[in-house]
Amino acid sequence: MSQTAAVLAEHPPGVSVGQTPGSEFASLLRTVKDKGLLQRRHGWYAREIAVNALALAGVVTGVALIGNSWWTLILTPVLAVLAARTAFIGHDAGHSQITGNKSVSRLIGLIHGNLLLGRSYSWWNHKHNRHHANPNHIDKDPDVVADVLVFTCEQAKGRAGFRRWLTRNQAWLFFPLTLLEGVALKVHGFQDLRRQPPRERAVEALLLVTHVVAYATLLLTSMSLGKALAFAALHQALFGLHLGMAFAPNHKGMDMPDPGGERWGHLRRQVLTSRNVRGAVLTDWFLGGLNYQIEHHVFPGMPRPHLRRAQPLVRAHCQELGIPYTETGLVDSYRQALRHMHEVGEPLRVE
Repeated sequence: MSQTAAVLAEHPPGVSVGQTPGSEFASLLRTVKDKGLLQRRHGWYAREIAVNALALAGVVTGVALIGNSWWTLILTPVLAVLAARTAFIGHDAGHSQITGNKSVSRLIGLIHGNLLLGRSYSWWNHKHNRHHANPNHIDKDPDVVADVLVFTCEQAKGRAGFRRWLTRNQAWLFFPLTLLEGVALKVHGFQDLRRQPPRERAVEALLLVTHVVAYATLLLTSMSLGKALAFAALHQALFGLHLGMAFAPNHKGMDMPDPGGERWGHLRRQVLTSRNVRGAVLTDWFLGGLNYQIEHHVFPGMPRPHLRRAQPLVRAHCQELGIPYTETGLVDSYRQALRHMHEVGEPLRVE
């Protein structure tokens, strides 16, 4: 992991290294530290990684044993869920939630990103750390840059042709578009190789190619070309949908800082732009802990199993300061996100 990524993981964006955090955040940080919620959970992650690896091995074995049969496709939803679990582990490694050792974190990230998913660990970290530093900032957060989707009416104004049609209908198209996310992640990873320094590029490229070759070899030696293509298409589509369902509720429709307005401190910048999703153990598992998006953004280096324990502390602190703390149910979180995207495209539908 890069030095910048390590600093972001250990010291939340907006809090200068070696300096005292702003007064709104300082007391909360002390409370969380005193309760040991920033201490890493090596045993928990070791079990998570081991169980996930065994489950992936089981699915691979199942594909080989069932072989050239359409029944093999019943394993695609299982593999898609396990791929998302793998992505969550890589995400946590990128934030140094698993270990404070940069080399070990990078190794875990490369295995769970490049090798097992074909998703570049370096690309993801570079993009994701910029998002964490300035969530929902139209000029600084790569996740709200106008591309296939747009997130403000100002972005929508300049759309033309096919992109204009996309923006007019983006709320309806959002989840169908996530079906392409699994493939898009692989493409972005290969494209990002040009940005990386030579030694990093060599390692990343080798692992990305190894993933593609191993994935293709498994499918083509187990089944016919048609069945292999069907398996890959369904697996990647369901994987993308799962990731879309995990990331969609987090920031869409939340406050977007005014680039020319008042500069928010770390606590407000992270809380006002994030949305939590209520739920129990199943929700935590399915969303990889990202349903505690506020806590994750306030404390990006906090281990995933501690986010639930930190939630009442963060919520009470925000209430004491009068900072809005947004929390809703899973279905309503999707409704709010899609409503925002629908409203952004409204001007193009009335012209």
